[in-house]
Amino acid sequence: MARNLKALGLWRTALIASVRQDGPDLSARQMAIMLQVYLTDPPHTVRGLAATLNISKPAVTRALDRLSLLGFIKRKRDAEDKRSVLVQRTVKGSVFLSDFAELVIAAGAVAPEDLATIRAEEELATAAKARLEAELTAASPDEAVAVEEAVQ
Repeated sequence: MARNLKALGLWRTALIASVRQDGPDLSARQMAIMLQVYLTDPPHTVRGLAATLNISKPAVTRALDRLSLLGFIKRKRDAEDKRSVLVQRTVKGSVFLSDFAELVIAAGAVAPEDLATIRAEEELATAAKARLEAELTAASPDEAVAVEEAVQ
């Protein structure tokens, strides 16, 4: 549960930072499409995006309309299949996602007070390990095996 809360807290921090900027707010669907187009190998089509994301083709088309207006993607007729439209990346979309990635990275940065806690926990773990190793060294061979089995 704590791990889930930490992950959601990071996502929340990144989203709040994104909303506070001057840039456009993307819906979850628009962001999912952006990430799919930019993080997976082309070609990308409406049909393919709909299948991958398990959403309808009209929903993909509406999201692409908005992303296209923002200049984050562009559409191009497939030269091999005139019925198909390819979804392509743009420089503006790459810059947007790069900036968003920086927000996510910043959200995951360890705060100084968290770093102090981490260091204290590491010191405790190191001390506990040293004590255990000392006990194993001082113990008879049979006792050492029993301690090792108990630890595992």
